[in-house]
Amino acid sequence: MTEKTHASLAIPARETQDGHALPPRHREWRRAKIAVMIMLLLLAIGALRTVIANIVQGRSVAQMTQQNARQYVDVVTPTQADGSTGVTVLPGTLRGYVESPIYARATGYLLRWYADIGARVKEGQLLAELDTPEIDQELAQAVAQRNQIQSSLALAKSSYERWQQLRQRDAVSQQELDERQSTYSQDVANLAAAEANVKRLRQLESFKRIVAPFAGVVTQRNVDVGDLIDAGSGTSRALFALAQSDPLRVYVQLPQAYAQNIKVGEDVAVTQAELPGQQFHGRIANISGAIDVPTRSLQVEVTLRNPDGKLRPGAYVQVALPSGARAQLSVPGNALLFRAEGPRLAVVDNEGVVHLRKVAIAQDLGQTLEIESGIEPGDRVIINPSDSIEDGDRVEVTRPQSQANGKAAS
Repeated sequence: MTEKTHASLAIPARETQDGHALPPRHREWRRAKIAVMIMLLLLAIGALRTVIANIVQGRSVAQMTQQNARQYVDVVTPTQADGSTGVTVLPGTLRGYVESPIYARATGYLLRWYADIGARVKEGQLLAELDTPEIDQELAQAVAQRNQIQSSLALAKSSYERWQQLRQRDAVSQQELDERQSTYSQDVANLAAAEANVKRLRQLESFKRIVAPFAGVVTQRNVDVGDLIDAGSGTSRALFALAQSDPLRVYVQLPQAYAQNIKVGEDVAVTQAELPGQQFHGRIANISGAIDVPTRSLQVEVTLRNPDGKLRPGAYVQVALPSGARAQLSVPGNALLFRAEGPRLAVVDNEGVVHLRKVAIAQDLGQTLEIESGIEPGDRVIINPSDSIEDGDRVEVTRPQSQANGKAAS
């Protein structure tokens, strides 16, 4: 509206404080609309920016989650086991050629002992003496009874002989002669029983002396002077333990894979970690006739000479047995998985999928395993596999390693 219109309507024109007229109202509305549109545009740009940032962040989180979900593994390729030596090294246990606990055959008190642990004794050497007062008294009583029966027997014999002469003159009846003969025969039997009892008690008297049944080393002494000793081995303790240390027996559990490649009479080499650089030679003496079902192994007995006594019964040794067959493939020991179904190896195919292979271990050498069956030469075997890895999992192979690197990683 113009000033003329305002005047006709008697509306005074708007003026500022300095007397100038204000701008028209439609301009103010236009400016307000522009400001509102600019504000709405800025809000829309801000909202769009927030939406785009959320989408980008979501994609980043998803990629990171997917990347973290991947399993990265190291693999090795099985190598051929070295079978040039034809020797299988297995753990063994040294035992005395003869080992025996020594019990008392008589009841009494230990009077004194003569051999302590570690003492080398000869066959028949005195180890200890017992005090047996009860047996002594029983023996004296038995001797007295025997002497008494001997006197009765002498009287019965003379009486029988006289009645024989009287019977020849028909001075006595046959029945009376038979009675004298029966008395004489009974006294003869009584004397024999008394003699047997005396011998038994004298034999028990001899058991007061505890002697070594064979030459060897005293490995235990379980009694001391004054101890009460009970006869027998049922409830009583052994007085001594004796072991023959030359020769020795070595017992080895041979895996089934090698059971067909050894025979009696073959030479073997025995070593002990505590005696570095020393090797002892023995001979296979006996081979068990059956495979042990729980361990699937064959017990082998080796006879080993030990004249200088360097080897001691009960020691842990390594036995090198001749073997014609060897395991074909070798992998690091840290590649093995222990599952309820048995030992497993995790193998990765070309698609990155894990396959758990059931394997048969021919020999455990500590850092390496010799595998009889279950894997192929070109397989990629995972080393240090996670306990949670399962058949069908997808993994990423970082880099293939050689067998030597696999050993170093272990």
